[in-house]
Amino acid sequence: MPKNNKIPCYSPGLAGIPVAESSVSYVDGQAGHLEYRGIDIETLAEHSSFEETSFLLLYGHLPSEEELKIFDIRLRHHRRIKYSIRDMIKCYPDAAHPMDALQAGVAALGMFYPITTDMTSDLDTAYKMADKAAIRLISKMPTLVAAHARMRKGDDPIPPRDDLSHAANFLYMLSGEEPDPLAERIMDVALIVHAEHTMNASTFSAMVTGSTLADPYTVISSSVGTLSGPLHGGANEEVLEMLDEIGSVENVEPYLNNKIAKKQKITGLGHRIYKTKDPRATLLQTLYVELTERFGEDPTYKIAQKIEELSRATLGAKGVCPNVDFYSGIVYRKLEINTDLFTPIFAVARVSGWLAHWREMIGNTRIYRPSQIYVGKHGQHYVHMADRIASEE
Repeated sequence: MPKNNKIPCYSPGLAGIPVAESSVSYVDGQAGHLEYRGIDIETLAEHSSFEETSFLLLYGHLPSEEELKIFDIRLRHHRRIKYSIRDMIKCYPDAAHPMDALQAGVAALGMFYPITTDMTSDLDTAYKMADKAAIRLISKMPTLVAAHARMRKGDDPIPPRDDLSHAANFLYMLSGEEPDPLAERIMDVALIVHAEHTMNASTFSAMVTGSTLADPYTVISSSVGTLSGPLHGGANEEVLEMLDEIGSVENVEPYLNNKIAKKQKITGLGHRIYKTKDPRATLLQTLYVELTERFGEDPTYKIAQKIEELSRATLGAKGVCPNVDFYSGIVYRKLEINTDLFTPIFAVARVSGWLAHWREMIGNTRIYRPSQIYVGKHGQHYVHMADRIASEE
């Protein structure tokens, strides 16, 4: 039996325990403030693009006009996927969830673009290999999502277009129609606000996998798998299910009262960090209002508004406020995107943040090996099979 019975500090889920130093992004949960590389998210949503924001996250500074042009050209050039990957997607079960299809597709990319460089021996070469992988992942993930979305319905995938922006090309590959400029801008902003959010579960997954010196395709595949869980990326689907279940504004108050009385979670409300309204939720709500001015209103929006209004005095006082998932699903549905594609879109955006954290580790990698608190028994005797059977009889 161990002689040292001292129990170390234990925090379930590593809550509140720093696991890395990073300059990628910053969140002030009390003030409801989010920054990418020191620039607040509202400014980026108003003035930037997803391409420029991805450059900022990856390299730590806003690009010059020439840098952004080269970066954008590289992204557009690498949008296509190998025919073997398209054939692989055809073989997925019809009922396969798009997140599972995306995770498999990202992992497969690693076999077609293997990393042959020792990422610890030559940092200049390591960064060059990292940049190539980042370009391919950011460029090809929308193509993987769109190809599966169409092929599972029996339709041919739509090849990407080099003359469209990242957001517009993604919407085009989904529908086959060039998107309205407003829809393009709203998708672009939605990608920006989902691109990064400090040390969340999927980013930590990327860090753990990356710390083993696994290749970047494996790193991102592990992050996609982590994001697929309903406690992380799948909540926006559940928000729409909740709004559809409530059905009308009149049903909101009894629904909320019942949930609160039973101390049950209300999907889309509350965040581990934010104790006020998530700034990303505010931005997405504004985007939705812009959409309705052009395309009409979705009745579920008024239900969501009523939930936020009625919960403000009760749950809001406890720091339980709308998070990014509360309005994102409504925005995507207004863009006529299938519900089960909401989380893959999250991944299409968040890949830039995952890669930024992974890139930050290059040259300074230490494998994650946390400890545990053992709560089992000691000194147990081995029981031979004959005795085990006898004792059961």
